[in-house]
Parts: sequence; structure tokens; C-alpha cells
Amino acid sequence: MVILIQFIVGLVFGLGLLLSGMSNPEKVLSFLDLAAIRSGGWDPSLILVMAGAVGVTFLGFRLVFRRRRPVLDDRFHLPPSQTLDWRIATGPAIFGVGWGLAGICPGPAFVALGYGSPAIVLFVVTMFIGMAAAGRLARRQPQLAPALQNE
Repeated sequence: MVILIQFIVGLVFGLGLLLSGMSNPEKVLSFLDLAAIRSGGWDPSLILVMAGAVGVTFLGFRLVFRRRRPVLDDRFHLPPSQTLDWRIATGPAIFGVGWGLAGICPGPAFVALGYGSPAIVLFVVTMFIGMAAAGRLARRQPQLAPALQNE
């Protein structure tokens, strides 16, 4: 039953990415290109997508954390620490640079695999290589060992 619910949630997420245009790197890059405002080539429509996502997430977290435990698990899996470390600071920065350069991020990349684009396949392969490299680097840092055990 849990796998079916996860599949449905993933399907709804993927359909949302398709309908919003987030799986189209050109649309994302035209949103990120603020220099195109003067020429009229800037596409502000993804602001609505992001606002909707933030709103749903905000309400979702408020509702979920009113519960004693999640519906499909025995406990919440929250980070063991709320302190800012190098992983929390550099991870989003690397993500943002990659998103800005490629116009795509992991979720939409999986949806875009359905397009059969060699560029998207290359993106996903290099994304996995980067994730593996980051994991190996993190395991080499002794101060991160407790955090990795809780993931």
C-alpha cells in the first residue's frame, strides 16, 4: 500500500512539473534570464509555480507536524541538528548554480527523461556521479560521521 501511495504522489508531482513547464529547461532558463526583461523575452510565469509550491509546502508542513507521527511511518525523520554547517551552506549554492546553468534540477530531470533528450540523460548521469562524489567526500570528513549515520 505504501508503494502505491508513493507512486501516486510521484505521478502527481511529475504531472505538475509537466503542466507548469518546469521540466522544460528552455522555459526555466528564460525565467532565470533577468537581462531579457528589457527585450521582452523574460518569462515570469514560473513565479506563480514557485509561489504555489511554497504555499502548499507551508500549509502541508503545518498540517503534518500537528500529528504525533506520519501516516505512513512510525516517526518523523528530521535532521539531528539545526546548526548551519558547510554542507547546508554549499549544497544549495551548488544546486542553484547548476540549475542556473542547465535550466533543470533533479525532479524535473527525471520527468524530462521521457523526452528522450541526450542532454537530459547526460544531466542525470552526471547528477548521480556528483551525488556519489559528494557522499564519498562527506564520509571522509570525521565531523560528519554522526550526521551520516542518521540519514
